[in-house]
Amino acid sequence: MGEVVNLNRARKAKARAADKAQAATNRATFGRTKAQKQADAAAQDRLTRTLDGARRED
Repeated sequence: MGEVVNLNRARKAKARAADKAQAATNRATFGRTKAQKQADAAAQDRLTRTLDGARRED
């Protein structure tokens, strides 16, 4: 026979795990300094300009 599981506790544990995963994602996305965001934007802009400069016209 299987292990007896309290469904209410299992449901709450699953919700806590999902909340913890969402918090980790939010920390990675929004938990950056202004300088880090500007550095990433500058790198993206530099990449875009490099690709556009290498584009061949038909």
